[in-house]
This record gives sequence, C-alpha cells and structure tokens, in this order.
Amino acid sequence: MKFKTVIVLFLIVLMPVLAEAQCAMCRAVLESEGSEAAAKGINDGIVYLMIFPYILIGGIGFFIFRSLRNKKTAA
Repeated sequence: MKFKTVIVLFLIVLMPVLAEAQCAMCRAVLESEGSEAAAKGINDGIVYLMIFPYILIGGIGFFIFRSLRNKKTAA
C-alpha cells in the first residue's frame, strides 16, 4: 500500500513538468512560423478542447442536483 502511494505522489509531482514541456513545444512551433493565423488556430483549439470538461462536469452536476431534488420531493 505504501509503495502505491509513493508511485502516485511521484506521478502527481511529475505532471506539471510534462505539461510544461508540451507548452514549450507549442511555443517553439509558433515562434518559428511567425504566422498569426497559426497562433490564432492554436488558441481556438485550446478553447475548443477546454469546453468539453466543463460541459461534462456541468451535466453530471445537473443530473445529481435533479436526482437529489426528486428524492426530497418524493420523501
């Protein structure tokens, strides 16, 4: 059990390093091209990808809220 905890903590500590590396790669590609259209496309893609987690969490929250409200009404 202790070993699994250590591995999970190690992976959590590494996550920001991996994310930062990807960010640097995107920045290098955008700086080398010098095109504002590519930068706008990357930014639009990031916003597009960010929408789905919020929709999922909102949907799950809505269904939990609705089920709890129905239980209170039935009781």
